[in-house]
Order: sequence, then structure tokens, then C-alpha cells
Amino acid sequence: MLDHLIQGATVVDGTGAPRHLADVGIKDGRIATVAPPGTVTEPARTTEDATGLVLTPGFVDPHTHYDAQLFWDPYATPSLNHGVTTVAGGNCGFTLAPLHPDRPGDADYTRRMMSKVEGMSLVALEEGAPWDWHGFGDYLDALEGRIAVNAGFMVGHCALRRHVMGPDAIGGRPTPDQLDAMVALLHDALDAGAWGLSTTQSATHSDGDGAPVASRHADRDELLALSRAVGAHEGTQIEAIVSGCLDRFDDDEIDLLVAMTGAAGRPLNWNVLTIDAAVPDRVPRQLVPSARARAAGGRIVALTMPILTPMNMSLGTFCALNLIPGWGDILGLPRPERLAKLRDPDVRATLLRHAHSEEAGVFRRLADFDRYVIGDTYSAANEGLSGRVVRDIAAERGQEPFHCLVEICAHDDLRTVLWPMPTDNDPASWALRRETWRHEDVLLGGSDAGAHLDRMCGAPYTTRFLGDCLRGRKLVGLEEAVRMLTDDPARLFGLRDRGRITAGHHGDLVLLDPETIDAGPATLVHDLPGDSPRLDSRAQGIVSVRVNGVETIRDDTVTGAVPGTVLRSGRHTATVSTR
Repeated sequence: MLDHLIQGATVVDGTGAPRHLADVGIKDGRIATVAPPGTVTEPARTTEDATGLVLTPGFVDPHTHYDAQLFWDPYATPSLNHGVTTVAGGNCGFTLAPLHPDRPGDADYTRRMMSKVEGMSLVALEEGAPWDWHGFGDYLDALEGRIAVNAGFMVGHCALRRHVMGPDAIGGRPTPDQLDAMVALLHDALDAGAWGLSTTQSATHSDGDGAPVASRHADRDELLALSRAVGAHEGTQIEAIVSGCLDRFDDDEIDLLVAMTGAAGRPLNWNVLTIDAAVPDRVPRQLVPSARARAAGGRIVALTMPILTPMNMSLGTFCALNLIPGWGDILGLPRPERLAKLRDPDVRATLLRHAHSEEAGVFRRLADFDRYVIGDTYSAANEGLSGRVVRDIAAERGQEPFHCLVEICAHDDLRTVLWPMPTDNDPASWALRRETWRHEDVLLGGSDAGAHLDRMCGAPYTTRFLGDCLRGRKLVGLEEAVRMLTDDPARLFGLRDRGRITAGHHGDLVLLDPETIDAGPATLVHDLPGDSPRLDSRAQGIVSVRVNGVETIRDDTVTGAVPGTVLRSGRHTATVSTR
């Protein structure tokens, strides 16, 4: 007997093949049958009429930071609401394990680092996770049987370094014995099911003390030794971040990435490819590593988002503005001193000069303060300003835009939420995206879901993209869009029996209404441990989400079921050839 039968659905199976009507039966967590409507004779415990609805495989998000959130939110919201049934975590070189058993302070260091570098609530990290593991396998075991999504995790280079070198991981180089110990620790994590190694060399990544994170102190020999260890295990990957990911790779970074995928004999992915027609040389430069890797027998894949995902700013808390050269010292001052400096015309002029300089690089796009939209405000003086553009307010007040913005924030004790208007929302940029998405070494994803929780909400990229494909710009057809969200990432990670609707595959399924599929606006909610805030977005048009055959979402509401699997390398993933 079937457990459930979905009748008369329009099936888009993930392969890119044309949609077709079918009945889909589920049994013991897997797809048991896909047959023409009305031809399934086996009885089912429950049935569902899906006439007029589209059935797709569950979506796979290749870049998240749900490592901690899954302990207090096993549903990985809002990703699950938006049809994501499998998440990849442990990215950017940062994981919660391994932790050294004889240094309890390492857990506190890790929490503070994650709070700073990934924008996670420190209170939520302290109160929401048990922190009772040591080895990477212990961490995976702590999640087993208690999550509603399928989740696989890379092991972070920073945690490996900290475990072996202690505080010397910051600023130091390992001795030969320490490097051997680090490699052995990586082998242990991979044996336990880690998907591979993640690392960062990005200049934007600093720990809770403001120091460069541990992996930034690694040299090429260390990175290649760890890469070779990855290649000794089945079903593994590398994820690497370097400073050039933000804008353009330099030659040394390209050489390093190509050497790492070559040493491992495994795919390497990086995050995130930014596409802007106003910077026409960026995409070709960012895809040079992919071409060179293929020529050398490796593979390098760029992740890119198929929607615009704005990140809000604030003069009161750490954000991307702090990363503009010359800004960090001012924005890092105690709040009264910071405000006094910001109100000084000479200081503002100096900050603007830094923000518009060549050394600001990709952060120059944050310097058009006349194009900022005022978000949440907190004072009577700012009543009615939410949703307005700074350019218009400044014109009314006869002020320079940055001066106007500072005064608005001052009335809120610098708590005002600021939203920069995107600079890449033009037809030429969208045409360039459509072209780039079809490149063999470009993959949709990079949501950062679980991180930067009060700054951005990338998790709804799946539903917003599908809504755009069906009723908006229609840059790609539905079949191609679904393949990009399902089978393509499943194939990159070597996921066994996932990413397609076919008999024998796991029952990861999304039932959606093509007339309404979309994502609602991002709104601030306070539902993290310690009443900490995050941005959330409601899913529209998602009728049902199933993970391993069990319904986890019905009409954008979690059911309470936790049928997810902790996906372990080798067992749940197969080796993906780079040739």
C-alpha cells in the first residue's frame, strides 16, 4: 500500500524535460511510482488532488549557515517554507566542530566569531545550542533524528586550526607535526561524514576580537595538504572563499583555487558571483578559474543568486559599511563618540572620500547615500520617513544626502535601518544574468540562510525566482528553472537519489501553485532564543513540502514532523568526477 498518492499534478521532474501530468505515489519515504493520471491501482492511505498544481523535486540550497539554527529551529525556516528540502552548511571556513575537549573556552571563541563574521545573534548561539560535542562526528550525531530538512556539512578550516593550534591559530603557522595533526583531524571529520573542507582567505572575515580568522593565516602548502586529504574520501567537495570573490580574482588567487581542486580531484565552489552590466569585465574574470581548472582536470563552480537580495545597513551596529577602508575606526567607536564624529563635517567629508576611492573596491557601491531607503525608525522625529528615499528627504531639508542620513540616524540613537537601492536592477544586468546562469560552471544559490539574520533574507530565492520565471521577466522557462534549483546542485554535491522526480528517489517534493508562487517581503521578527531579531519572509503559493516522503509544510505552516536526514559523505553522496 502506498503511503500517499498525489493525483493529477503537473510534474516538472528536475531533469529539464517538458512538464507532464502524472500521479505520483510515495511509499517508505521514496517515490514509488510516477504514472499517467488514473492508472495507479495500488491503494493509498491518503490521497491528494493536485489538479492545476505543479509538483517539483525539493530544492537544494548549496550555501547556508544553518549549523547552529537547526538546534533551536529544526525546520530551517524560512528555507523549508520556500521549498528547500536539502541544505549545505559548514561554509566559508566556519563550523561549530570540532571543539577541543580540554579547552572549553574554544566554544566561547567560536560563538563570538560566528556572531561577528556571520552576523548570528550571540545570545541565540549561547542559549539555543547545546555545545556538548567535541569531534565533528559528535556534532553530526547531535542533529541526527531531530531535523526536518536534509542537511550536509563541510568541516571548517578555522575549527581544524583552532583545535590543533589553540590561540596560535591566529597569526601562526603550524609546525610539521601540527600540520599532520590537522590533516588527521580532517580525515576523522570526513570519515564521520563531513562533505569536505571549507576555507576562507577573505580579508573581510574577522573573528570576535577583530583579528583575521584562523584560516586566513594558512599558506599554500597547508591548503594543498588539506585538499589532498579531501581527495582521499568518497563523495567530498571543497568550498573556498578568497578576497577576490567580492569583485575580481587576482592571479595568485586563481592559481590557488586551481591548485586546490587539482590536488583534491574534487569540485570546488565559491560564493558569490555578482553580476552587474555596469562592470562588464567582472563575470569573464571570475570565470577564468573555471576554464583553467577544466584545462587542468579540475572543476571550479561559481555560485550566484538569481534574485536581488539587498542587505540592510546601520550606523549603529557592525555591517558592510565598517568594511569600507577608513570607516571601521569611526564606526567602531562607542556610540556617543561615533555620533559626534559623524556629525563633524570634516569627518563626513573624509569618510565620503574613502568610500568613493579606488581602494574601496566593490564597497564603492554602498557610497551612493542619496539612493538609500529609510527602513525601520524608532523616534517621533523620524515618523513618516520609513520607505522614503534619502535623496528626496535631503532635497526637502536642503542638506547633503550623507549629512541628512546621519541626522535621521542620530534621532534614533543610530538604530535606523537603512536599505541601499540596488545598482544592478537594469535590463542589461538581467540579460547578463540569463546568459551567465547557463554557463556550465555557474550554479544558482548562495543564500547565506542562517547568517546575517537581521541584515538580509536570502532564503526565499527559490520561490521568488520561480515567480519571476512564471509571471515576471520570464528569463528562463519553468523546466529549466526547476532543474537549476534541484538536479543541478544535487549533481554537483553527488547527492544519491535526490534532485529528480523518478521512481526510487527519495520523496523530497514541493507542490506549488504556479499562479501565485512567490515570496513575501522581508519583515523583522523576534523569534530567536533571547528574543533576538531576524528577517523573515512568508512563502506564497507553496501548498505542500515533503521531506523523505513526510509532509513538513502545508500552506506555509510547519507540520511539526522532523523526517530530515543528516547527509554524510560516502553514505549519502557519491564522488563527482572533475573530468
